[in-house]
Amino acid sequence: MSLLLPERHPVRDFFVLDVLDIAPRADMASMEHPIFSLSTKPEQRPLIYEHGGKRVEVVPSGKGLATVFDKDIIIYCISKLVSMRNEGQPIGPCVRLTTHDMLVATNRPTNNIGYERLEPALDRLMGTFVKTSIVTGDRPETKAFSLIQSYDYSRKKHGVFERLRYLEVELSNWLFRGIEANEVLGISRDYFRLRRPIDRRLYELARKHCGKQPSWRVSFEVLQKKAGSHTARARKFSEYMRHVATENHLPGYAMTLEQDQAVFWRREEGAGAANRTPPDALSPVPSYERRIVVSEQAIERLYEMAPRWDKYMLETMYKSWAKNIEPARNEDARFLGWVKNYTKGKPAP
Repeated sequence: MSLLLPERHPVRDFFVLDVLDIAPRADMASMEHPIFSLSTKPEQRPLIYEHGGKRVEVVPSGKGLATVFDKDIIIYCISKLVSMRNEGQPIGPCVRLTTHDMLVATNRPTNNIGYERLEPALDRLMGTFVKTSIVTGDRPETKAFSLIQSYDYSRKKHGVFERLRYLEVELSNWLFRGIEANEVLGISRDYFRLRRPIDRRLYELARKHCGKQPSWRVSFEVLQKKAGSHTARARKFSEYMRHVATENHLPGYAMTLEQDQAVFWRREEGAGAANRTPPDALSPVPSYERRIVVSEQAIERLYEMAPRWDKYMLETMYKSWAKNIEPARNEDARFLGWVKNYTKGKPAP
């Protein structure tokens, strides 16, 4: 079985510009420390983590602990809030979103199964009780909270059927403080394709700890603790780390093993590190600097979207902006979204 889920939405809706190309972001606190269950079934055992003077106690509700997959909802809410703030819009802990857009952005099915899984996930997020001394927003305190304060899954009668109107989620103040303090990191969209919960945690830890440095070295014992793999035996965990190192499937990072330690490497650092690690463990990843193609059909749409603006000037400006960032799944859609935001409220030159 493949370790990556299929890309369920390779072609996105051309006319949905504002939400689907939001760069995914996660809060740094839950990336570094285990707050979400790695189980794919309802888990009733409390999760307790202590390391480096930090303590987290996570207590389930009757519906179980919030899982790593439930976290997709929080990641999407954080991503939307950061995008709104970057556009100069006021933000608060309450986020209203279109459920279909969230399902697409997090690589979830948009059939009945995708929608049916949302409400139980929201219940687990709201029912999971967290008590921690981890600081967000430079405010040290021992805090007890639910991951989300409330949610409103609004529906409207449409004949004999119910039609979803919107989903509104109120994040905990602990999470929102982290957003206000910009304690968030961009993550790869391929994070949502990782099939195993432990792989998602390994990616989060690599992303958080590598930062701008080329590598991060950690003992198996500490890695297992930070990953939240509290039910696996140490030998079983070590065996799986060897499997991850062999498969080399974490987006943006490779992992090598040295005795009882794991070393995570940023892939773009592979050439400089080749003398210290096996060459096949650091497969090269092409730079994001690339040839960007915007279709004539997208440029034609600018006559309606941005009247009186020089269409090809906008195309040139967009290409200069986009050449060094992550490729879009739909270049035309991101181009039109960029134009909409760039020209909003501005007179044509």
